[in-house]
Amino acid sequence: MTKLSEQQYQVVARSVSDKKALPGALLPILHDIQDQLGYIPKAAIDIIAAGLNQTAAEIYGVISFYHHFRLDKPGNHLVEICRAEACQAMGSEALEQEIKSKLGIDYHQTTKDNNVSLEPVYCLGNCACGPSVKVGERVYGRMSGEKFSQLMDKLSTYVVELGQGENHVR
Repeated sequence: MTKLSEQQYQVVARSVSDKKALPGALLPILHDIQDQLGYIPKAAIDIIAAGLNQTAAEIYGVISFYHHFRLDKPGNHLVEICRAEACQAMGSEALEQEIKSKLGIDYHQTTKDNNVSLEPVYCLGNCACGPSVKVGERVYGRMSGEKFSQLMDKLSTYVVELGQGENHVR
């Protein structure tokens, strides 16, 4: 298991310390850690368990039960495909297969370049404009494979322009 960096350790320890007295403290702690780090590092589980006087298995059980929580660091862009009935009726299953094929990954995976993580979501509240996809905090309706390709091209260009790509001049 990978050790926590000093910054990660401080986030986890502070979250446990600040929230352990709350009723049902585990969920607020998990949300706080993921909000700050983007995921819950596996090495944090023992620290959380010790702080709450619970077992690591209990903490892991809660994390794995809720689909929102991630144990692996996500890519630069989180793509969520709506799997709710309204979007399925509008073609999200075909879109889902096309997106998985284009990215070369399945749900709960990240592209090799760490640019995109793919997750299912069970309603984006955009039912009238399905199928819908969420990238970061923005929801895109009436999504098609072609529109998704254009969106990914923009995201890749944006990353390179900001100096995060391999073509960045140092």
